[in-house]
Amino acid sequence: MIRRIRTVFAVVVFVAVTLLFLDFSGVMHHWLGWIAKMQFVPAVLAGNFVVVAFVLLVTLLFGRWYCSIMCPLGVMQDGFNFIARKVKKNRFHFVKENRWLRYPLLVLFIVLLVAGMASLAALIEPYSAYGRIMNNLMQPVYLWINNIFAGIAERRGSYAFYGVDVWMKSGVSLLVAAVTLVLVGFLALHRGRTWCSTVCPVGTVLGLFSRFSLFRPVIDADKCKDCHQCEKNCKASCIDIENHRIDYSRCVNCMDCIDECKFGALEYGMKRKAENGTQKSDGVDDSRRKFIVTSALVAGAATVKSQQVKVDGGLAVVEEKQIPKRDVPLKPAGSQSLKNFSKHCTACQLCVTECPNGVLRPSGKMETLMQPEMSYERGFCRPECTRCSDVCPTRAIHSITREEKTEIHIGYAIVVPDNCISYRDGVECGNCASHCPSEAILMVEREGSAVKVPAVNTDKCIGCGACEYLCPSRPFSAIYVNGREKHL
Repeated sequence: MIRRIRTVFAVVVFVAVTLLFLDFSGVMHHWLGWIAKMQFVPAVLAGNFVVVAFVLLVTLLFGRWYCSIMCPLGVMQDGFNFIARKVKKNRFHFVKENRWLRYPLLVLFIVLLVAGMASLAALIEPYSAYGRIMNNLMQPVYLWINNIFAGIAERRGSYAFYGVDVWMKSGVSLLVAAVTLVLVGFLALHRGRTWCSTVCPVGTVLGLFSRFSLFRPVIDADKCKDCHQCEKNCKASCIDIENHRIDYSRCVNCMDCIDECKFGALEYGMKRKAENGTQKSDGVDDSRRKFIVTSALVAGAATVKSQQVKVDGGLAVVEEKQIPKRDVPLKPAGSQSLKNFSKHCTACQLCVTECPNGVLRPSGKMETLMQPEMSYERGFCRPECTRCSDVCPTRAIHSITREEKTEIHIGYAIVVPDNCISYRDGVECGNCASHCPSEAILMVEREGSAVKVPAVNTDKCIGCGACEYLCPSRPFSAIYVNGREKHL
């Protein structure tokens, strides 16, 4: 019964998190956005100590339930394992804890977070890894299916669905997501929860806490017939039936072992003392020291296109715009500064999924690898839109109101005379000035010419990119937005 309840909760949470990353309408966030904020690492980076304390308390009481229910990457591995069991049962055996890899990876992960290199640390962070898989691999499929229904509905005179562009936001991010999926899937199919018990930093931290959990699966040595059935079905490979021991630092409380035992030798309950013949110690256990050290480290980390060809009137092919070289990258309003964004963003790309204007896309630069940055080839950042700040679970983008956004200066526009048709060809345009929502662009007279040219008041420019996006010059706009190191 406990196993079935766990499975139901895990499926519900998994579907909810998946919908967050697939949904492009913004509807799901209003109902399910809290689930992203319940993820462990985002909660640490956001300084949400209530969530962090809750997860750690639950782990101390009941073991690593978080890994079996709340972690989408963990539940995805259970899905792979479910498929593998249909092909071959009794696939596992006890494997000793791989300490030489497990704990150095945790220390490296924490060092990267503290050093402000969250994008590199996020390569092995479970929630972010799952988000990238969904955003880069699964969402395009979801959007294609949506577009098929939109086409059918339109032919029938219905607008229950509407079509959206499907385009590749970042080749680097796509490659990383694909490699992560293959690696995690391969390990899950052949070695169960190896990723969770060896690579995942969240699993390692919670594993140190779960060593002291009050409730846990317990082996009754008197009832055990040494059939090894529980060991063969333990996807964490943490049951040593020869010594009637369970490595609780790796046990994810899936309850498969209890379900498999036919002799009632396994039960979920309060831990028993060593003199009862269960979980006897065969040497010095330094888990308490690791527990204290890791707790201190965690506390330190917490403080500190389908490219569619566009045509004009069905006649002239319109050349695609190219991304200009920006001296300072653009970050969304609410991120406050490049430093704050880089330090807190785990590159889960939930904001990329939610962006309705195609402005956000993952970075391919090493220093901000896969973290979102802004560019205006497919749209501009509308002053009334705050969806990226609404969904961010780590406070890399602080929540802001629409009124506050219109006062935040994330960048400033720069005119490139060589690209401007008013400068170059002497043709009246003024498209940038007429569409500027902050009236930061004025058309002024050019000396020696009757044609007016654009001039930018950088103090008024908020960096929304309407001028850059709507500029008719191709392939590079005659006006582009440069970011600010610190938002004003």
